[in-house]
Amino acid sequence: MAKNTKKRSFALIIRNYFITGVVVLIPIGFTLYLSKFLIGLSSKILPENINPNSYLPFNIPGVEILISVIFITIVGGLSLSFFGRRILKLIDDLFKRIPFLRTVYSAILQMTETFSRKDDDKKSVVLIEYPRKGVWAVGFATKENTGEMAEKTNKKLINVFVPTTPNPTSGFLLMFPIEDVIYLNMSFEEASKFIVSAGTSTKKN
Repeated sequence: MAKNTKKRSFALIIRNYFITGVVVLIPIGFTLYLSKFLIGLSSKILPENINPNSYLPFNIPGVEILISVIFITIVGGLSLSFFGRRILKLIDDLFKRIPFLRTVYSAILQMTETFSRKDDDKKSVVLIEYPRKGVWAVGFATKENTGEMAEKTNKKLINVFVPTTPNPTSGFLLMFPIEDVIYLNMSFEEASKFIVSAGTSTKKN
């Protein structure tokens, strides 16, 4: 009897160790996989003539991401200057004149501007009942729907983007009556962390 108890206790300890190991390794593995994906993507986007790994006898890990971050930062700084704004205006006008491309470009531009606002980001995080009554999901209110869909339903609708876990870049566009949407005091960053972590993140005071 005592031997059976010891065996069960040992098996329980091993099982707990295994579950703990899985919990520890999943975020580490996901982070490493995402880092590898970003490095591979940056190495393809970065021109070979400014990528040291294309002509050095050895590879420098992460240099593509570093150079990409520096390049993006420089572009951001230049875009704030007078000439930078004029160039961006010309590019913006050009993209908006090309059929099909202007539709995709305008949509991405509007979404980027919506999620990059800092003055009212706390007002954009909402709680909605989805996919059914009694089940709640965190989403991002983008704007009030004033188009044909609001007119056909004869309701004041708000557009809500509900991201998926753990990849918040994909999700669903849903339209809710304004009275059915609960606004939260969470910031965009806090809500994103909550979604990516599958609800395990905690707010730090």
